[in-house]
Amino acid sequence: MNPRVFLPAAVLLGVLSSQNPVSAADAVLPPPPGPQGMLTPGPQTDAPYVPLPLVPGGAVIPLYPPDSPYLKADKIREPEEYHSYSPGSIGYIIHIHNPSIEFHASKGGINTGATIILAAGGGHNTLGVGGESIDEVYFFALQGINTVILRNRLRSDGYDPKTDAVNDTLQAIKLVRAHAKDWNIDPNKIGVMGFSAGAELAAGASLQWSDFDQKNDVPANPLAKVSSRPDFSVLIYPGPSLFFNGSTPTIPRDVPPAFIACTGQGDWIHAHWANEYFTALLNDGVPNLELHLYARGRHPGDKPGPGEPPSSGGLSNYGGAAFGTWSARFLDWFRDLGFLNKPGVETQAAKDVAANLDRKPHNLKWTPPKAPAAPTAPTAKP
Repeated sequence: MNPRVFLPAAVLLGVLSSQNPVSAADAVLPPPPGPQGMLTPGPQTDAPYVPLPLVPGGAVIPLYPPDSPYLKADKIREPEEYHSYSPGSIGYIIHIHNPSIEFHASKGGINTGATIILAAGGGHNTLGVGGESIDEVYFFALQGINTVILRNRLRSDGYDPKTDAVNDTLQAIKLVRAHAKDWNIDPNKIGVMGFSAGAELAAGASLQWSDFDQKNDVPANPLAKVSSRPDFSVLIYPGPSLFFNGSTPTIPRDVPPAFIACTGQGDWIHAHWANEYFTALLNDGVPNLELHLYARGRHPGDKPGPGEPPSSGGLSNYGGAAFGTWSARFLDWFRDLGFLNKPGVETQAAKDVAANLDRKPHNLKWTPPKAPAAPTAPTAKP
């Protein structure tokens, strides 16, 4: 038997090239193929429009039945329109007339049962799902967190963000909670993470859920008895909330805890709105609020100044600026409040909400407690 002989790669290539001589001029590497085609919207039919999943494996469900009074009957068959910031990937969506949710399960073995409904920004004129929904689906799946992409209606299409888009958010919470058993998620660990304009929806849902439930508690509604209250809210570089310009909306006794993050001077107006929401709830005594205002960075889409890191959104690196680590701070907060425990275990957040239902607003005329009086020497008995 002849022993096997192994030739070094360089020698082998030399042998092959000597058998098939090719001149240097002919050895041209062919160009790579271009980006694959971007996902296209679902087809327009005679039925109400239902989009294809933005992320493979997603389950898409319209928010409302076709005859819902929340919808425009003459518009719900129109397809969405997708646009890109870079070749081959979806940047944002417009023309959303039949709003929907798209559910994505986390990695099965590490599923905590927690579910984040993602509300992208875009100034209520576009829905920036690329960096503020799609990226997050993959990221949170690795943390054992389920996600839901919300396609809410936009002001640019004739809808009111404070009513129509907030209603879409609340209806999404109801629908996700109604399918908790189907999707193997914890119905007590469902909340909203909003970016910019989407954060306005997260804040609005946190304050207005009770009114929405009461209005929709009708026999014909299969979701009538399903709560639309978010168990947590996350506001990332938020737009103005209902507290804007000194307004004083009612803060529910069971308003959910909030995590808020924004850059500072470079995005000062959104930092102001972030602080406005935080301060209103803090003064009311709401537990488990967390606010991070980072020194550097700009709002997505804003032009950075000379030497500044790029202005990008969502989970981006932000050119090394500290704001790019906000997701790690969020996971700390989320873990601390018990949302990353096993499904079915009551969260610390829920315990603290229940313990503070009779809280009183903080007295802003607070004064330091008086120091105890100095002990006096005992008097001698006669």
